Formats: sequence, structure tokens, C-alpha cells
Amino acid sequence: MPIITFQTSGKSIEVPQDANLLRTSIRHEGSVPFKCGGGLCGTCKVRIVDGNGNLSRIMKKEVDRLGQEKLDQGFRLACQTFVTGDVTIAWGEQDIERLNKIAQRRINAAIQ
Repeated sequence: MPIITFQTSGKSIEVPQDANLLRTSIRHEGSVPFKCGGGLCGTCKVRIVDGNGNLSRIMKKEVDRLGQEKLDQGFRLACQTFVTGDVTIAWGEQDIERLNKIAQRRINAAIQ
């Protein structure tokens, strides 16, 4: 079974094939920041430290929220990403407040 290593929070979790990064983080307290969980806000942006080839294909929502430049730098949305093998991810604490404000605007716009 694949292992997800949450580098920022220091946790490693063994998961079933095709486990979702964000749901695993929520279930096992991996601490990936998030607001919506559905690809609308972008707050669950993580950097793939290792194991990029062990992930599901990039979803349209990721392209829309992150842009090709961030995707090329190894960033993904945890809510849209599923694992097929071992992976290590990290995220930046400094972005959380800024991302929360952006997320709230995007969620409010999507609801209207």
C-alpha cells in the first residue's frame, strides 16, 4: 500500500491505492490547510516533494486554480489528487491567511 508523507506536519500514513490527499489529511490529521475541499478555493495547494509520478492526472480545476507555472513547479491541489504510490508533500504556513481570503472570495462567487 502507498505511503503519504506529510513533510510539513511530520506524519506518514499508509493508504489504500487511489486515496485522496486531502481526505487522507483530514482523516489522519495530516494538517493540509483547506476551506472547501472541492477545487474551488485553492487553499489545499501542496508541493510534491517526491513521488510526482505516483499521482493521478492533473485535473482542470487544478489548471484553473494553480496555473501551468505552479503545476510545472510541482504544486497540486490536495482535494483533486489521488495517490498510486508513495508520495511526499509539503505546504507553506506563510500562505494560509492570504489563501483563506482568496478562498472565501471564490466560494462566495461560486455560490452566487
